[in-house]
Amino acid sequence: MAKAAKQAEHEAPIVPWLYRYFDLKAQRTDIRTEFIAGLTTFLTMVYIVFVNPAILGKTGMDTGAVFVATCVAAAVSTMVMALYANYPIALAPGMGINAFFAFTVVLTYKYTWQQALAAVFCSGVLFFLISVFRIRQYVIDSIPHNLKLATSAGVGLFLGIIALEESKVVVAHPATLVTLGDMKNPVAYLMLLGFVLIAALNYRRIVGGTLIGILAVTAIGLPFGLAQFNGIVSLPPSIAPTLLQLDFSRVFEGTFLIVVFSILFIDVFDNAGTLIGVTHRTGLMKNGKLARMKEALISDSFAAMFGAAIGTSTTTSYIESAAGVAAGGRTGLTAAFVSLFFLAALLFAPLAGMIPAYATSAALLYVACVMTRGLAEIEWDDVTEYAPAVVAAISMPLTYSIATGIGLGFITYTVAKILAGKWQEASPAVMVLAVLFAIKFAVTG
Repeated sequence: MAKAAKQAEHEAPIVPWLYRYFDLKAQRTDIRTEFIAGLTTFLTMVYIVFVNPAILGKTGMDTGAVFVATCVAAAVSTMVMALYANYPIALAPGMGINAFFAFTVVLTYKYTWQQALAAVFCSGVLFFLISVFRIRQYVIDSIPHNLKLATSAGVGLFLGIIALEESKVVVAHPATLVTLGDMKNPVAYLMLLGFVLIAALNYRRIVGGTLIGILAVTAIGLPFGLAQFNGIVSLPPSIAPTLLQLDFSRVFEGTFLIVVFSILFIDVFDNAGTLIGVTHRTGLMKNGKLARMKEALISDSFAAMFGAAIGTSTTTSYIESAAGVAAGGRTGLTAAFVSLFFLAALLFAPLAGMIPAYATSAALLYVACVMTRGLAEIEWDDVTEYAPAVVAAISMPLTYSIATGIGLGFITYTVAKILAGKWQEASPAVMVLAVLFAIKFAVTG
C-alpha cells in the first residue's frame, strides 16, 4: 500500500489535475489502473454499438445514424458521469429499453420513432425531477421487491423471444402461435453457436467475450454469404437523420403517459440495481447509502434526455461497469477512459454494418439469460407475491409488450393482496398505478 502511494506521488506531477480532480490517491489507485479498468468495461459493453442499430433499425430509423448516436450518447453521458459524479460507471443505450422502444412503442402502439424519441426525452425529464427533489427513493421503496425482480426477468424473456424469432429458431404458427422454425437453416445454428460461445467466454471471464462471440460467428457466416464484408474503418456516417427529430404531437394522449411511465419505471430500477451492484465494491457505499448519489442520478437522467435528442433509445448506466471495477477501477477516470474509447469506436461503422442479425441475436439471447436470473430471487413462499410476479414476467414476451406485463403485474398484485386480506402490503402508490393501468386496458386495450 505504501509502495502504491509512493508510486502515485511520483506519477502525480505528470498529470496533477487528474490526481486532484478524481482524488486518485485517496482511492488508492493510479492512472494505469484506471486505464485498464476503462478498457475492460468498454470491451464488455461495446457490443451495444452493433446490437442497438439492429434493434432500432426495425422502426425505420437510419442504422448508420443510430450507430453514431449510440457511440456519441455513450461517450458524452459517460463523460458526464465521470466528471460530475466521479463514478467508475459507463452509460450507453440500454438493452431491454431499446426493445421496448422498437417492438412495443413503435411496432405495437404504432408510434413513429420520432414520437417514441419524444417519450424517451420526457421520461428523462421526469427522472431528472425525481432525482433533484429526492422523490425517487419513495417511488422505489413503494414498488414491491418481487415486481421489480419480475420486471427485470420479464424484459429478459422478451429479449429472448426476439432473439429466437430474429434467427428463425422460433416462427409463427396459426394454431399454437409459435413453433420451432426450420432447423435446416444455417442462420439458426450460427445464432446458437454464437450464444454458447458468448456464454462460455463470459464464464471463463474472457474480457470482451460477448464482442468476440459476435465477431466469431459473423466471420463464420462470411464464406456462405450470410454476412457481407464492407471494410473495418471509415469516417462515421451522418447523424443528421436522427438528430433532434423528436415529435411531441401525441404528448396529451393516454398511451403516451403509459409509454413514458414504462420507460421511466424500467430505467429507474435498472439504474438503481446497477448503482448498488457496481459501487458496493468501490467504497462509495457506506451504511447502505451511496456517496454522491444525487450526482449519479442526475447524470443518468441527463443521459436519457441527451440520447433521445441525438436519436437513440434510453441511455442508462451499464452493469458491465462491474467488470472495470473488478479490474481495479475506483473513480470517474475509469469512466472517462470508457468515454474516449466510445469516441474512437465511431470509426468502425463499416464493421458495425456488416454484423448480421443472427450474430446480434446471439448476444441478445445471452443478455436475456442474465436478466432472467431475477426469477430465482422472487419470494416463492407467498403466492400473493410470486403469482403476480410470474404474470408480469411471462406477459411481456407473450404480449410483445413490456408495458402490458408491468400493468398486469400491478393489477394482479393489488387484487391478490386485497382478496387475501393483506391489503396493507399494497402501498398507495401501487394501488394508484394498478387503477391507472386497469383504466388504460379498459379504454384502449
